[in-house]
Amino acid sequence: MDLFAIAIRQKYASLNPTVTITQEAPAVTMTAATADDLFAALPSAPPTTVSVSGGAVYRITPSVGTGRLQGKVVIVTGSAQGFGEGIAAELLRHGCHMVYADLNLEMATNNATNANNTYGAGTAIAISCDVTNEASVEALTEQTVAHFGGLDMFVSNAGVLISGSLEDMTLKSFDLVTNVNYTAFFVCSKYASRVMRHQHHFNPTATADIIQINSKSGLEGSNKNFAYAGSKFGGVGLVQSFAKELVEYGIKVNAICPGNFFEGPLWMHPEKGLFVQYLNAGKVPNAKTMEDVKRFYESKVPMNRGCIPVDVARAILYCAEQAYETGQAIPVTGGQNMLH
Repeated sequence: MDLFAIAIRQKYASLNPTVTITQEAPAVTMTAATADDLFAALPSAPPTTVSVSGGAVYRITPSVGTGRLQGKVVIVTGSAQGFGEGIAAELLRHGCHMVYADLNLEMATNNATNANNTYGAGTAIAISCDVTNEASVEALTEQTVAHFGGLDMFVSNAGVLISGSLEDMTLKSFDLVTNVNYTAFFVCSKYASRVMRHQHHFNPTATADIIQINSKSGLEGSNKNFAYAGSKFGGVGLVQSFAKELVEYGIKVNAICPGNFFEGPLWMHPEKGLFVQYLNAGKVPNAKTMEDVKRFYESKVPMNRGCIPVDVARAILYCAEQAYETGQAIPVTGGQNMLH
């Protein structure tokens, strides 16, 4: 973990700087044994670059973006396509720096390129990440710090859904759903919070957010979909527990529980999508086509439509801006699920 980059960024946090490692000739050369020493010795006005003796050269670039997330560094996992891609796109509109984290590096890189073309060079990067692999998640956070100097929001969006009855569900499928949706959230929270705690050490006023994209199935059981619902119920338990543990470091932990994103590949894929899975599993009585299944699920929503990325992004912005909210599971379901 590059504590020097974190220390520099937090020293000038009021400027919302981005810190990137470069090989340019430094404006300020400093000798520091520890990041604490460097932090104490940095001038009040930020130099253009800082060179740590025997270490890297850091360029300090104040954010030029505007918006509700100006200068914030955000990771969204599972952001190569679908809901994650849509969430990242909406958050970028509010001035953040984005890390597209996904196993599909080609698609994630394409998204980052599009973001840089739209919002300016250096706005976004793509990093390959397998959220079920601890070393991969650790590398994700370290590469983010090395490039942007810190981490302000981690959106744990990567997920998988395999439906089936007790009789049909295999242990292999059950374990896959549990590992991606439940265990991976623990791993991601562990390494994201490590960065955030260091930031709080250097800047006690710093706050950060860990947000799990959960599901309405984390609020209410789901017929012949117990592997997914169980993993999401467990996710809410982790959110509440992490919120209690991390609050002293200025880290808020919340879950967003969206309704169904009917238009994304999770639902619409003709071979692996939920509509065809539910059709084959017999979850919808008398349904003969995918369109029958879609109409059935739309009819269950009081607002008569599925959830879309902007709905979730607005809930994420609420979590980021609300200083007095942690450990919550917030439904974004068009009235389909209501808190008791």
